[in-house]
Amino acid sequence: MNKLPQITFAFWVMKIAATTLGETAGDLLSMTLNVGYALSSMILFGGFLVTLAGQLAAKRYYPPLYWLVILSTSTAGTTMSDYMDRTLHLGYARGTLVLVIILAAIFTTWKLSGNTMSVNFIRTRKVEVLYWTAILFSNTLGTALGDFLADDSGLGFAGGALLIGGLLALVLAAAFFTKLSKVFLFWVAFVLTRPFGATMGDVLTKTPDKGGLGFGTVGSSAVLLGILVLFVIHAMWSQRNESRMQDAVAE
Repeated sequence: MNKLPQITFAFWVMKIAATTLGETAGDLLSMTLNVGYALSSMILFGGFLVTLAGQLAAKRYYPPLYWLVILSTSTAGTTMSDYMDRTLHLGYARGTLVLVIILAAIFTTWKLSGNTMSVNFIRTRKVEVLYWTAILFSNTLGTALGDFLADDSGLGFAGGALLIGGLLALVLAAAFFTKLSKVFLFWVAFVLTRPFGATMGDVLTKTPDKGGLGFGTVGSSAVLLGILVLFVIHAMWSQRNESRMQDAVAE
């Protein structure tokens, strides 16, 4: 049984909320609480492994668990990227390039395995692990790319968010009006939502003198968590209603 959600408008809203929350929550731990990038990465990567173990053990799609894993990949990806770019002094451009190569290697491995990369047909443990590995590094890449656009490119936080938002709009248009592979477009959109979340997270948390709105990591994280929880509750309600309808038809 497929343990992943259907790809709907709500899915993308939840993905953006989760990745933006990952940016603010990762910064909250590593910067606001001054835990540091290295220790934060170890803590959050450990959290990712714990949530992933729960997801792999699950027998069906369970919205709170699935989105908890998504959130854990986003928070871990934030601090992992910051550790590479800042502590190891790779810089945003080189860090982005390294992560692009890693993600390309993951997708190549997936492709050569003979399994479809469509998220509608993830049925084996091997493919499920590849799926979550791709998500972890896509979120890590997204953080580095978002930081590059916001800091090194000169666009600023809002400019970076507008650029990525425009690219996402082009991907959406391509999905409706071209014959490009829907699987390819899904993964492009999935990767792009992370830098969009990263730049939006910076817009929310950074002070006005740095181009942000000044809500801070605590306030922004609380609001985003509330939005994500509401959508998860709605997903559980929809899933329960669908199950009841199926039972009624079966009777």
